[in-house]
Amino acid sequence: MTDTVVDTPPFYCPIESAVHPEAEQAERRALAWFAGSGLCRGDTDLARYAGSRSADFYARFAPNADLDRLWLAALWVYWGFAFDDARCDEGTFADDPAAFATMAFSVQHALEVPGPLHCADLYTAALHEIGELFRAAAGPVQNRRFQHAHRAWLTGVQWQIGNRATGRMPDLDEYLTMRLHSAGGEPTYAMLEIANGLEVSDREMDSPAVRALTEMAILVASLDNDHHSRTREATRHQTEQNIVNVFRVHHHYSPRQAVDEAIGLRDAVLERFLALRDQITPRASTPLRHYLTDLGHGIRGNIEWALRVPRYLAPDGIAPAAPARVPAQAAVGHWIDAPRTSRQDPRRLPSIAWWWNDPVF
Repeated sequence: MTDTVVDTPPFYCPIESAVHPEAEQAERRALAWFAGSGLCRGDTDLARYAGSRSADFYARFAPNADLDRLWLAALWVYWGFAFDDARCDEGTFADDPAAFATMAFSVQHALEVPGPLHCADLYTAALHEIGELFRAAAGPVQNRRFQHAHRAWLTGVQWQIGNRATGRMPDLDEYLTMRLHSAGGEPTYAMLEIANGLEVSDREMDSPAVRALTEMAILVASLDNDHHSRTREATRHQTEQNIVNVFRVHHHYSPRQAVDEAIGLRDAVLERFLALRDQITPRASTPLRHYLTDLGHGIRGNIEWALRVPRYLAPDGIAPAAPARVPAQAAVGHWIDAPRTSRQDPRRLPSIAWWWNDPVF
């Protein structure tokens, strides 16, 4: 289908903005690591990594983290964007599910194996080293949670690649299930415990209510990214699986109607997230309260980062010598005070309906 990019309306997000005061230092440390890694073949590669502004991104997720852990989390985000571009969206693996599976599980294994490991592949070697840094900075529970989330991300990407290879557009419920994994939200949020040096108890983290809140935060940010990245991906012919195109294909909406319906659905999920979080926070432990607060920081911070990042604003993803041009409305906020509505009632979608069924805490 022909992709028509429609400007994204303002965002509903009644969550306060926050950013770590040492974000720039975290960026310098992470980029210095990349400059010495095998992944960086020169100034152009380093500029492209820098163009993702991954340290600024994660500094908004974990605004109170310890700097020595914040830069490590940012390091994985830089790696994740590079891997996503080279192995998930483009290249020889991007439409070959079998080849992707073999490569991805080799990458995952390297993350999980402690100690020395020979890796011929540069992305695999870099991830193994990041995994070693994580093991030195955090305990086994935080690391195992991150590893499980990382595996779920790669599995979601494989599903996405399978759809691409067969030319299949998932329906709305399938798409939301896939997007919960393929967008990379699980490992991104799983790093909160590592970055903050906190460990939420299994009883709390594995409760249905906290699982629901985590999934809702992931989905809201993922649907927001669908809008942020559409212009960039349209130039690379990568937008075949996108919430807007799901509505266009399966519901026969115009581009404008599809954008409006997608935003209304997203706003309904955010409203449920805020209500459920308010409901369980008074009974949460201190580590869980910190985690729940940062789930919200991630939703808000993801929007603020995306409105400014060269990855989306610059055609080649590289920041120009002068600061990247930011739309005027982004500079002043690009926000609205009330949620929009959609004809799609999320409580009728099997994959996410349980979030409204008073999950146990």
